[in-house]
Amino acid sequence: MAPGVERGQNHAQLLNTESNEDYECSLNELKTLMEFRGAEGIQKIKESYEDINGLCKRLKTSPTDGLSEGPEQLERRRTIFGKNLIPPKKPKTFLELVWEAVQDVTLIILIVAALISLGLSFYKPPGQTENTCLPENYAAGGEAGEGAAGWIESAAILGSVVVVVLVTAINDYTKEKQFRGLQNKIEQEQKFATIRNKQILEIPVADIVVGDITQVKYGDLLPADGVVIQSNDLKVDESSLTGESDHVKKGLEVDPFMLAGTHVMEGSGRMLVTAVGVNSQTGIIFSLLGASEGEDDETANNRADGQINHDHGGQEMIPLTERVGETPEEEEEGAEEAIKKKKTSRRKEQSVLQAKLTKLAVQIGYGGFFVSILTVLILIIIFCAEIFGTYGFTWRSECTSVYIQYFVKFFIIGVTVLVVAVPEGLPLAVTISLAFSVIKMMKDNNLVRHLDACETMGNATAICSDKTGTLTTNRMTVVECYMAGKHYTAGLPKHSDIPGSILQPLVTGISVNSAYTSKILSPEKEGGQPMQVGNKTECSLLGFVGDLGRDYESIRKDITEEKLYKVYTFNSVRKSMSTVIQNEDGSFRLYTKGASEIVLKKCTTILDGTGEVIRFTVADRNQMVKDVIECMASNGLRTIALGYRDFPADSPPDWDQENTVVSNLTCIGITGIEDPVRPEVPDAIIKCQRAGITVRMVTGDNVNTARSIAAKCGIINPQDDILVMDGKEFNRRIRNSKGEIEQSRLDAVWPKLRVLARSSPTDKHTLVKGIIDSTVTPVREVVAVTGDGTNDGPALKKADVGFAMGIAGTDVAKEASDIILTDDNFTSIVKAVKWGRNVYDSIAKFLQFQLTVNVVAVIVAFLGACILRDSPLKAVQMLWVNLIMDTLASLALATEQPTDALLLRKPYGRNKALISRTMMKNILGHAFYQLVVIFTLIFAGDVIFDIDSGRGLSLHSAPTQHFTIVFNTFVLMQIFNEINARRIHGERDVFNGVFTNPIFCTILVGTFILQVFIVEFGGQAFTTTGLTLSQWLWCIFFGLFELVWGQIVSSIPNKRLPKFLTIGKSKPEEDETLRREAADTVPDLTDQNLRRGQILWFRGLNRIQQQIRNKQEQSIHYRSLIDVSEKPKTLAIARHHSSHHAHLEPVPSAAAVKRAAQIKQAWAV
Repeated sequence: MAPGVERGQNHAQLLNTESNEDYECSLNELKTLMEFRGAEGIQKIKESYEDINGLCKRLKTSPTDGLSEGPEQLERRRTIFGKNLIPPKKPKTFLELVWEAVQDVTLIILIVAALISLGLSFYKPPGQTENTCLPENYAAGGEAGEGAAGWIESAAILGSVVVVVLVTAINDYTKEKQFRGLQNKIEQEQKFATIRNKQILEIPVADIVVGDITQVKYGDLLPADGVVIQSNDLKVDESSLTGESDHVKKGLEVDPFMLAGTHVMEGSGRMLVTAVGVNSQTGIIFSLLGASEGEDDETANNRADGQINHDHGGQEMIPLTERVGETPEEEEEGAEEAIKKKKTSRRKEQSVLQAKLTKLAVQIGYGGFFVSILTVLILIIIFCAEIFGTYGFTWRSECTSVYIQYFVKFFIIGVTVLVVAVPEGLPLAVTISLAFSVIKMMKDNNLVRHLDACETMGNATAICSDKTGTLTTNRMTVVECYMAGKHYTAGLPKHSDIPGSILQPLVTGISVNSAYTSKILSPEKEGGQPMQVGNKTECSLLGFVGDLGRDYESIRKDITEEKLYKVYTFNSVRKSMSTVIQNEDGSFRLYTKGASEIVLKKCTTILDGTGEVIRFTVADRNQMVKDVIECMASNGLRTIALGYRDFPADSPPDWDQENTVVSNLTCIGITGIEDPVRPEVPDAIIKCQRAGITVRMVTGDNVNTARSIAAKCGIINPQDDILVMDGKEFNRRIRNSKGEIEQSRLDAVWPKLRVLARSSPTDKHTLVKGIIDSTVTPVREVVAVTGDGTNDGPALKKADVGFAMGIAGTDVAKEASDIILTDDNFTSIVKAVKWGRNVYDSIAKFLQFQLTVNVVAVIVAFLGACILRDSPLKAVQMLWVNLIMDTLASLALATEQPTDALLLRKPYGRNKALISRTMMKNILGHAFYQLVVIFTLIFAGDVIFDIDSGRGLSLHSAPTQHFTIVFNTFVLMQIFNEINARRIHGERDVFNGVFTNPIFCTILVGTFILQVFIVEFGGQAFTTTGLTLSQWLWCIFFGLFELVWGQIVSSIPNKRLPKFLTIGKSKPEEDETLRREAADTVPDLTDQNLRRGQILWFRGLNRIQQQIRNKQEQSIHYRSLIDVSEKPKTLAIARHHSSHHAHLEPVPSAAAVKRAAQIKQAWAV
């Protein structure tokens, strides 16, 4: 282990020797305790502490009131038992980022060529001059001593490379800091319910200490190791540690040990924290697997390269055997197929933009490679033909350095053409656009976890949305009820209207058969509404108790959570919750609440108007469904039925037989709960429909309630030919006689389906998968899904974009999602669509501008080289144009604000070309104008301006006004064309909104000022010389005419343009292999199927991957500490970013080593 970690461990052991003075438990004793399981662990607790209360006593905490200590005592606990921290991976230094930037192949080639040229410029053969090796006209045109300044151009190229590297490194460093700040913010928002000083507080997980009493519930991700104090049907998913997929039941009598990083799948309870941070079992194993902070850099790099799998922008821990190159014992043919299949299944398709950029990169790569090679060959052939053919020179040894100097110059021109051909600014534009959008989207209540989800959302064609809290306000209120044989529709009954024999089980049942974390608090502001904390459905029922003049808190004080005998917590299968309490006489009473249809089927009796128990037949139930439930549901109300059942003391049932226990109920009544539609949702739905997005509601409510809410939202209209069905009917239609799902059956349902009611998470996953896999539409659907429950994880992962609810969502749902809605509001999804389309358009705008520059520069360099034996645009000038201006242009065009006009068009889709006919018209139209101007100036500029010609000069001749005008006009045309590039759909008003983007205006003005300095003061380095005022005005005129020319180009109708004028078209059937093999967010440069030439041209695009990887590696500890399944398993332990804190590292015991081996084996399988 690394020295730094060992020092922390020694410090912890030293403190541990003093711990007995404060606590009767040592650190090592608690770690040893947490290695036990099941009956062994229960026996160990009895032997060492008598019971859980004894352990609490030794840790000086109360199982009911929690810790009652001040900050100093809490800090003392952290000093002795450790902090709830996992050391983060050390961030890359600025020099490391500089080194990464230098790895670009094109930059390396330029550096080598410039160094060779620099060396040769200083070398002169003794007693020889160029005149003896070249014809006179090759040496003419230079001022005296100017040839000695040949090193300046090479030095300027090296200087430009340094600038490019520094700009790239500074950009990476800045973005890394921003993303670390974002990551810190996410971690600080991670809170957990903890009892301190008799109060339930939501505290950051980093503040949890040994001895804390935490409340755990369905959907939680455990932040520390602990022992169960009280359990209500707790079941935990421990597969992230053991590989065992079955849920493990937790309780004082079965297995009281809870482990950090595991998911609570059912139930609720309380837990005593016994180990935190690196002292937890997960922390110990994590250290054993070499994932702690102190590992050497080589190991860290190997692990980073081997274990990070860019799955839709997220990370997963690849099985250990894959990570270290080991071969599992089961490495048979079948096992290999299984592993291969699993690896494939973990990967999502590339996003729409990524697939198109990949295609475009290949096309540009081939073109750039061909032109650059052709340029070099033509220059060499012309040079050799003239020198050794026309003039009859022979190759003499003393002339070798002179000839090689020309060859190096030709090579530099060829490399420069290559640099210009590949849009180096594109990766930067993508990164800036995504990062800019992510930061802005946070203000629109969208917390983006995976960068590419931002862009993918812009191409969404379908949204499968939850109802509660997303389309509705999630502030529920009981507005109708059926009690004592009467349906109250105009107002709720008073307590005097209900017989006592009904009021007692009604009030008690609601009070105890709800999560004790659900409560009604006083309004924050005077005259405001009471605050609902916890489950909103339960809060509405608790509010109903208050409306009846009763106090649920007094009942909960009498019947504390510890006195609850048995709890069957709510889940998506039960659709109900039941709680058993034991009466003073030893008898038991079961209270049940849940979906009305479900609970009524289990009722055989009902309380009548006098409070008497009478029979409740099937006919009675059907009549109640028709008269009461459907009536409430048609008004958009959620119906909840309440019931109870008594059991005698002498013959209690087998409480594990839930179906037997929760049956033969007595119905107390039915409540109708209103959850109003958010006022802004109908407009948002209309915007989606106008934007070509189909909105579907997937809810657990009954079909009538769902239909009513969908109609209010505008999802369905009476005249539409649509389907509204429940989960049962949905499954009947899509499954064959064997119960298997058939895609053809699904394809007959989903296009018209708008509302899926009484659906399970499995139904949601089936629907999402069916839409994505369908081929009935010309373009593959891009599906977004919202979810809040633990079981929504598979659907969220399967969707192209998964939205988790930030308020109501469980930790599991958030971990499976791509974007977290911090306000749980559907309108935030619409904002995400707008931002996603803006990202796509920003990249398209930059491409339109960039490719115009590239086309003109490449043609000028190529034809100039062929005709003039030299490029009119020098290497340094093209580096300025391509690398510096592109960087600034990417910043300017990638920071455009989105407008509502983005929602007035259909999604682009996967088959639509990235560069449309309109964009190609603009690119070719402006390129034509610029080429005419440039070549006119090259061949007639000396005559027009009455100046000396710059054509046919020697290798190191002095800069001329002629070619300075060519260079200056070229740059000014790009500056003004940047304004034209703001419009890619044929709009004529290119100035609309330009002044709302201060970054764009600043960069435009700044680029012009820099150009003035380069022209006037660039000198030999930039091969420029000062211009007169009239020459400047003519250059500006040619630039300004770009705006007029843009209007002329816009007048050309697109219909007259051939359809083949599109680039970057990505068809799913053509790119299926590429997408299936692409594990990263952009093409894998190690792919054996890519040719070496393609690999070189992918380098520019690869910067996207590198920059995104830099940011995502920082969050690997937060999101995916240990991940072995298809959905991420995360250890929600806060990390600390300061090196001055001592990190406690455990001494691994034999049991921990054994468990690490078991996990290794589980991963291998």
